[in-house]
Formats: sequence, structure tokens, C-alpha cells
Amino acid sequence: MSQFQVPQFIETETKIVGPLTLKQFLYIGVASLISFFLFFVLQIWLWLIITVILGTAAAALAFIKFNGRPLPVILKSIVSYFWQPRMYLWQREDATLKLTEIRLPKAGQMSSPEGKTSIKSLWTKLLTTTAGIVGREKASPTALKQAQDSKDSSF
Repeated sequence: MSQFQVPQFIETETKIVGPLTLKQFLYIGVASLISFFLFFVLQIWLWLIITVILGTAAAALAFIKFNGRPLPVILKSIVSYFWQPRMYLWQREDATLKLTEIRLPKAGQMSSPEGKTSIKSLWTKLLTTTAGIVGREKASPTALKQAQDSKDSSF
């Protein structure tokens, strides 16, 4: 059986330029290039303010993580949350409730359905008699026919 080498540290990005990954290097590099070109266009005091803002933003994008997730991923999630339409799965519908009145029979008027005895009376019959309850179960037509045939054949 051959052994395979299991890759480790798959969540760490490879370091390309010194201690920086490629993404980190690109964030810092793009901010530096923009600052370099603005140096020749703007006055020194305005260039310093914009360079500090760009450098801070680039450093934040390159190095800050919240709960193990990099800041660009979180910003992308925020933008997609506000940009994409939201779908609500449940919306309450205005439905009218139908109320029905339930009338309970009086205690003396309660009766069992036609042809059927109540469970309480069956239980009392079982407790008070030694004979079984006759007529509780109906015989199937085939059993009746077999019983009649057996009587006829015995004579």
C-alpha cells in the first residue's frame, strides 16, 4: 500500500515578496504608485494627507483580519449585502380567522353511536359476566359458508 503525503498549512498563502503575500504586495504597491504619481501633481501638504490616507487603507486591506477573514472579503460581503436584493422567505398574509361555535351536549344526553355500545359498558360486561360478549365481531361470509358446508357434509 502506497503512502501519500498529506498537504499541511493549506490555509496559509505563500510568501512571494519577503514576508508579504502577492495580495498584500499588490495592495501596498498600488497605493505607493498612486502616491508617487500624485507627488508630482499635488502640493506637498495635500499630497501628505492623501498619502497617509492611501497608506492606511492599503495597510488595512493587506493586514487586518476579522475572525480569520481578511478585510477585502468582509468589504466584499458588505457591498454584496447592500447591493443585491434580499429575498424574504416568509411574509405574513392577512388571513381572517374563522371561528366556529362548538356545542357540547348536556351530561344526560350523551349517547353512543347507533348500534355500538360504549367502551365503559363493554368493560363492565366483561368484569361482571363469565361469558364472552356475543355479537361483538361479525363473521366473514366465507366462514359462514364453510360452517354451513361442514354441517351439511356431516349428515
